[in-house]
This record gives sequence, structure tokens and C-alpha cells, in this order.
Amino acid sequence: MIEFVNVVKKYDHDVCAMDNVSLRIEKGEFAFLVGPSGSGKSTFLKLMIKEEEPTSGKILIDGKDITRIKKKDIPFLRRKIGFVFQDFRLLYDRTVAENIIFALRVIEAPEKDIKTQLKSVLQMVGLVGKENYYPNQLSGGEQQRVALARALATKPPILIADEPTGNLDPKTAEEIFKTLIEINSRGTTILVVTHAKDIVNELNKRVIALDHGKVVKDDVRGVY
Repeated sequence: MIEFVNVVKKYDHDVCAMDNVSLRIEKGEFAFLVGPSGSGKSTFLKLMIKEEEPTSGKILIDGKDITRIKKKDIPFLRRKIGFVFQDFRLLYDRTVAENIIFALRVIEAPEKDIKTQLKSVLQMVGLVGKENYYPNQLSGGEQQRVALARALATKPPILIADEPTGNLDPKTAEEIFKTLIEINSRGTTILVVTHAKDIVNELNKRVIALDHGKVVKDDVRGVY
């Protein structure tokens, strides 16, 4: 599903953000990507969605080498990857429903499917009854659930959550991770970037650790 093959990424002044990285995340897997600031986590994500290009090596998403795709095909690549950010990035002048519908209209989903998919993702993240609320009327945890719902609305096979609980209290963070586990159980491949050691260790999922652009740990049932 996600495969890096001998990936090197160098920036100016010979700064090496990815140092011969090779790893594979299987379809339906749940993995944590961890490491200190500057370890290469952000570069890893940017390479996956072609915000950056590798200096050398191959990156395969769903079996396709994305280092070879044309610029016009990048939006189609990104439709395969739902992205959830720490700061939510919601449209604050639109309701919960409108935020989710916006994502569906971007991919030109048929109008007849939008209502069905809206209802489905609201149920999935536990926000039924909140569809007409604006983001500033919701708690931080609820806003993160809206961000999850929006990312899932287009039915991406891969979901990336970049520090999804960084701004949340421990109880709310635990609830968000329970939702991610539920989403994963339905077949979505999930990659979570986090510093939440307690949750990583509790969930006992695969842990991929980066340091100075190298994979220094890759345990199927790892601890942070």
C-alpha cells in the first residue's frame, strides 16, 4: 500500500532529511510514525503526497510509483490519501455538514451520493446531530472529529493523521484514537504521526521511528 524503496531526500547545503529509507506499510495496517523534531517525519509525509520529490529512490502508493506520475495526476494521487491535521484546518464560516460536503464537491462526487456519504461519516465519528453547528460551537475534540469526517468523506484507502491529538486533553485524545482504531477496523490504512508516547505504548501497534532521516526502529508490536 505504502512503500519507500531506498529513498534519499537532500535539501540545500547537503542537508539529508531522508537517508536511504526503505519500508512498507501493508493495506489495512495501522502504524505510528515517531521521532524527535527534525527526524524526517514531515518530509516523509510531504514525499507521500508529492509536496516534495525524492533526490533518489522510489515511492509506491497502492503499487504505483508516484515518483513517475505527471503533475496533472497529482490531485488523483491525493484523493487516495485523507489528511487530518493537528490544527484541524476547518472552514470556520461553514457548518459541520458544509465542511464535509465541501470535500465531496472538490472531487466532484455525484449530488445523489453526497447526502448518503455525509450521514455515513457523521455516524462513523459520532457527530450525528451536530451537522448544523459551526466549528466555534464545538469542543476541540469535536472539531478534530469533523476533520476526521471530512478526510474520510471521499473514502480514501489511506488516512494520515499528523499529531491529531496534540491540542487535546488526554481523555479526548483517547477518544480520538478509539475512533481511529474503529476506522482502521473497516479496512482503511492508517499512519499516525505523534509524540503521544502513552497512547502509542497502550495501543501496541506498529511503531516506525525516524532519527536524522534514518529508520532506527520498526517494530510490528512496538513501544515508543
